[in-house]
Amino acid sequence: MSIELETAAIGGLSGFLRAKRKHVPPPGTPCANCGTPLEGAYCHVCGQDSDTHKRSIRHLAFEAVEGLFEFDGRIWRTFPALFFRPGRLARDYIDGRIVRHVPPFRTFLVALLLFIFAAEHAAHEQTVAQAQEKRTEAAKLATPQGRADKVQKMRAEAAQDLKESLDEDAKDRADELKNADANRPKIEAGYARRVARAQDRYQAALQRADRVAQGLPAVDPNAALASKPGNETSWWKAGVKKAVANPDYYWSVVFEWGHRLAIALLPIIGLSLAMVYARRKDVFLYDHLLVAMNLLSFNFLISAAGLMLPLSMMGWWFVGATLWSLVNLFQTLRGAYGSSILGAVLKTTIVWSVAFVAFTLLLTAVFVLALTQL
Repeated sequence: MSIELETAAIGGLSGFLRAKRKHVPPPGTPCANCGTPLEGAYCHVCGQDSDTHKRSIRHLAFEAVEGLFEFDGRIWRTFPALFFRPGRLARDYIDGRIVRHVPPFRTFLVALLLFIFAAEHAAHEQTVAQAQEKRTEAAKLATPQGRADKVQKMRAEAAQDLKESLDEDAKDRADELKNADANRPKIEAGYARRVARAQDRYQAALQRADRVAQGLPAVDPNAALASKPGNETSWWKAGVKKAVANPDYYWSVVFEWGHRLAIALLPIIGLSLAMVYARRKDVFLYDHLLVAMNLLSFNFLISAAGLMLPLSMMGWWFVGATLWSLVNLFQTLRGAYGSSILGAVLKTTIVWSVAFVAFTLLLTAVFVLALTQL
């Protein structure tokens, strides 16, 4: 995949790096492909480049990549417009002014490819960081002082959790008893059950601390594997255990399903646009899908940029990206459909809410599907 991304990047740069054309035949020269008299740098009938000069190997490589992705210099008009003038870009596509821009579906696919690459990078970095934390933790537990510090921390956390649980249960009990019609025996029985569960959790935490003090794993693997009759481990828990044991494979399955389900966002957003603009008879579903491609391309690209950042900066980036996506959607609806400010605000809220819910459901489906494949 990294090779594909490098190729795409080179393709985008080809129009920028190419030297000025110096070997354009004079007007009237027959096109080498179809014989039509030329009037410029390209044949106006077949579109072939009129420059037949023998060029360098570097130029040949750029042409090969450019021919594969067909970005030319259009990428320098399309991508800035995608971020800063999305309404004008969408209007150009709807009005048929397409040749000046990268085709919208190709932009969508490249943006999706970059997003998947960035997500894989972020997942790999997270896996590496977790593995490093485990190695560091294991090294500490290999020493008596490290085990003592860990045991002390575990017991302190268990005591704090017990205190918070008991305080919350007591508060709930007191609130329920304030009701004059409350069933006191039932409330007291429920309170006793909650206290007993909290005490059980506290004792289990102390047992884990004791095992660590003895140099053993916190959880007894034999006890974890044992199951009571009629209480077999569910597929969900089994899948989670496999994912924790082999995170790299789990994430590879997630991304395998992710890029497929991401395509489903396209018709969902397109249909949401068709819904809010149902009265616009001059705009067709095809146009709504073009606008949806732009919106998704923008969101994939800013998300990809965020996933490449350090973890400490990632949260702030996605807060800003969320706000930017709302502004981008508002600008798109204003420019593409000519909506009023109030109408664009209302429609932005509807479309963004539909997209957010759809993305959340699809993301959840990806994680669940990946667990079933392990």
